[in-house]
Amino acid sequence: MTATPPAAPQAAKHPWAGGVTVFAGVMLMIAGMLSIFRGVMGIAQDDVFVATRSYAFQFDLTGWGWVHLVLGAVAVLVSMGIFQGARWARIGGVVVAAFVIIAGFLSLPYSPVWSVVLIAFSGLVVWALCVLAREDVYRSGGPGLR
Repeated sequence: MTATPPAAPQAAKHPWAGGVTVFAGVMLMIAGMLSIFRGVMGIAQDDVFVATRSYAFQFDLTGWGWVHLVLGAVAVLVSMGIFQGARWARIGGVVVAAFVIIAGFLSLPYSPVWSVVLIAFSGLVVWALCVLAREDVYRSGGPGLR
């Protein structure tokens, strides 16, 4: 009888997987920090942003500041979990990045360039975390995350 070798760590099976995880964590950290800065700007001085009258989604800019501040703080915390390799952080990273994308879209007329940057960073986070999750599905032979 031969003993089966222990399962190799994820990074050993797919050398790029560790890089994608770090990429997702860094991008989520950057998006979170940008969202925090945006939130502080909205709370401290809501006259920093241009208020449009004919936008379908009109909200108080101070309220949007709080939304961005909270989303940014959660994104930074989840990115720390991604660096630790936590499974909850991968799922949470996709959810938080999706909320950052939605918040960025809804506040697009107030700061278009900043919103597009946040949407792009968050889209890259979703991509990176889903690519890694898809590899887990293929490797484990079943649906869902292990």
